[in-house]
Amino acid sequence: MSLQVVVDFQVVDESADWIVVNKPAPLIVHPANKKPEPTLLGGLEVLLAYEMENGACPAIVTRLDRETSGLVLVAKHTAAARELGMIFERREAKKQYLAVVLGWPEKDEWECGEPIARAGELGFSEIWVKQITHEVGKKCSTRFQVESRFERAEGKFALVRCFPETGRMHQIRVHLAHGGHPIVGDKLYSGTGAEYIEWMETGWTAALGNRLFLPRHALHAAVLEVPWGGGWIKWEAELSPDLNDFIAGRNVQETPGIVIWSRHD
Repeated sequence: MSLQVVVDFQVVDESADWIVVNKPAPLIVHPANKKPEPTLLGGLEVLLAYEMENGACPAIVTRLDRETSGLVLVAKHTAAARELGMIFERREAKKQYLAVVLGWPEKDEWECGEPIARAGELGFSEIWVKQITHEVGKKCSTRFQVESRFERAEGKFALVRCFPETGRMHQIRVHLAHGGHPIVGDKLYSGTGAEYIEWMETGWTAALGNRLFLPRHALHAAVLEVPWGGGWIKWEAELSPDLNDFIAGRNVQETPGIVIWSRHD
């Protein structure tokens, strides 16, 4: 009998072809390096162990960054992964994200169509993964809609609903920063990126908390709609507790942790 440690995520919906889960932050989706840590895929493999013994092969269809919470769609077998992949390739799926941003946007609704490129491919960049708006970048578009505006002791903030029309890397984060309203807690895009380098070197500190206000970027995958079985399926995930706490004025300076549970096989 072996002991397995499994991350505690919420199953939103499930069928014979797919499973939809609500991923907490800062849970990583796939193993990223040699350092052992809980992953969403690892948790799913334990949850679907019986089905995997009978041919299932979980495949992540909608990936989220470590610090992004919310809906993740996972195919259970190769045929479903192929069909769902084509749906997203044809841009038939619809996504909505919620973001808490710095400042109050002047407009209630707006759109950004700035192309995005990887900074490291255009010249020297201390952060290779960082994306920037640039005319030689890939075409992309995001619509935004202000849900609410609120104030805290640190200043003015807004909750914004985001509708990405394309799926470029860090698209929502880059487009919001380009418009002057970066996402709260965004180590890469709320400033020069110095916060990201500092965080990589020191981990989360009180000094970073004073500048970023949240230990992770305040982005949540809230709604996902896909055509399936001759109709449409829509899934929703309520805003995560830490972001709700921030909007309500409560202190969220602590680094979030991954809740785990154990089971014996």
